[in-house]
Amino acid sequence: MDLFFMQFLFNLNLKEILTSYNWFLIIGVLFWVLIAVIQDFRKREVANWWNFSLIVFILAYRFFLSIELANWGFFVWGLIGVVVGFILANIFYYARVFAGGDAKLLIALGAFLPLTNNFNQNIWIFCLFIFFFILAGSIYGLIYSLTLMFLHLGKFKKSFIISFSKYKIQTLSSILFFAIVFGVFFLFNLAIGMILAGVMIILPILLLAAKAIEESCLTKFPPVSNLTIGDWLTTKVKIGKKIIKPNWEGLSEEELKIITKRFGKNKKVEIKYGIPFTPAFLFAILLLILLAML
Repeated sequence: MDLFFMQFLFNLNLKEILTSYNWFLIIGVLFWVLIAVIQDFRKREVANWWNFSLIVFILAYRFFLSIELANWGFFVWGLIGVVVGFILANIFYYARVFAGGDAKLLIALGAFLPLTNNFNQNIWIFCLFIFFFILAGSIYGLIYSLTLMFLHLGKFKKSFIISFSKYKIQTLSSILFFAIVFGVFFLFNLAIGMILAGVMIILPILLLAAKAIEESCLTKFPPVSNLTIGDWLTTKVKIGKKIIKPNWEGLSEEELKIITKRFGKNKKVEIKYGIPFTPAFLFAILLLILLAML
């Protein structure tokens, strides 16, 4: 399997993407994504104008380079990449993997990723990027969550105990069932079955831990003056006859104006923050470039 994978990478020949004109594009995109990461950590959002300016930068560079090279394939592939990025971004967004700012950043990176004029090469570049994105995102998310857990260990323990008490029967029943399944696979010496059952044994605990981290580490009470469009309410807010409900898209501009007008700027509202996910994009690009340099 390892030999097949290495042979596949050799045939893919990613070194072809490291041309002089691609290096300018790569460095520019890394700069844009790095600023997006800083924005995400500081404000928990990436400005729409920053994401859209990245699309403009990439397509403008592709356009003028295509004129210089007398080859419009480079620009056309950028447009195709925007469409592919838009499709992938909507899949991730509606699957609730990440929020709107991340989706717009993925659309912009869609314009960047077709780094050759070869159809097969570009398809595999997209596939490798998504693989690295998921891999980097999983590792980064785990490290970030564990860091939050240890920084708020007391609050985490309290929240975890409450969650476990609430779902104790379901959790223990699930663990017992999959422990029996694991035993059956063990008797028949089915390694894949044992791995899957083993994962399912610890999954209920991981879900409870994730819920405890969310409630103890990612829930805050900022004043209304600090709220921004896209912030996630944890509970319904009743203002007169109007009820603003929590939803995946977060607060709209109109809802934010209503809350500010009704409560003033100093009243505190319970908000749930997500894990800043833009670093996963940065890591995925770096991994792709490092692989091309090997």
